[in-house]
Amino acid sequence: MNNHQFRHRQTAHCESGVISNLLGHYGLQISEPMAFGIGAGLFFGHLPFVKVNGVPGTTYRIWPGAIFQRVCKRLGVKMELAKFSTPEKGMAALDKVIDTGTPVGLLSSVYYLPYFPPSYRFHFNAHNLVVYGKREGQYLVSDPVMDTVTEIDPVSLAQARFAKGFPAPKGKMYYPVHVPDKASFEKPIKEGIEQTCHYMLKIPFPMFGVKGIRFLAKRVKDYPEKAGERKAGLYLGNVIRMQEEIGTGGAGFRFVYAAFLQEAATLLNKQELSLLAGELTKVGDLWRNFAFSAGRVCKSRSADNVSYRELSEMLLQCAAAEETFFRKLAQVRF
Repeated sequence: MNNHQFRHRQTAHCESGVISNLLGHYGLQISEPMAFGIGAGLFFGHLPFVKVNGVPGTTYRIWPGAIFQRVCKRLGVKMELAKFSTPEKGMAALDKVIDTGTPVGLLSSVYYLPYFPPSYRFHFNAHNLVVYGKREGQYLVSDPVMDTVTEIDPVSLAQARFAKGFPAPKGKMYYPVHVPDKASFEKPIKEGIEQTCHYMLKIPFPMFGVKGIRFLAKRVKDYPEKAGERKAGLYLGNVIRMQEEIGTGGAGFRFVYAAFLQEAATLLNKQELSLLAGELTKVGDLWRNFAFSAGRVCKSRSADNVSYRELSEMLLQCAAAEETFFRKLAQVRF
């Protein structure tokens, strides 16, 4: 493994950003959108029975860790992965690996990262970052969502790695032990696209994919009646928060995937992927408009049934646009 200086690049989303930065360190150049696409990161799920801080959960991307596993598998990268029972063991293991000059990916809670502004520090336990060395007792951090490298003290890092709550990171760390010099992206792109289309169109449960967006639309319409005014605002607020703040959010993930299709179009010389990238950007705009209108409803403080009905209509529009898009994408022949 080479020990040249770790190169930090800011990215839109932590998991695909860490993949891009870590593999790039070993000479396998992969952009963040390409990692997101090959890892089939685009997804939708609304889980009323999975409460996050008492509020139903909504996700616009695949579950944490999945992008990483898929990219490694599809590109032939081998990762060493470890979790720990105590912070002492976890920190000792980290020190041992970075002493060899190997950058290490870590799972952490945003809440305990002091370099984040206070308004961004909330209990989100699936944030990925890279520690690539140590200087004067401080750990050197490449956090892909920050514009420059930064530092963190051992106490805060241990707290972030061993935060309580769901999902508990348990000090999870990972680093490459084998990275191929060259990798063909053709088959991985095709597999990533097929998997994304399957998840968005074919999961039989109503909470996932395009069906999941319609499922949420129906529930949003009934929020004022079924949940009451205060809870309706909370529930809606969380839908937007998951969309706009966690990672890059729902609309943002659509834009990242569009960038992946654009890159894939050039790599595979497939013009239709480029046209589909343009369509998906328009879908991303629909999500942005929804978030903007939902934000206004949340702030207006009145559980106005009319506006919740309108938001429900906007979600149905997003669902229709995504269904059309994914049906076209599923028909692209490679």
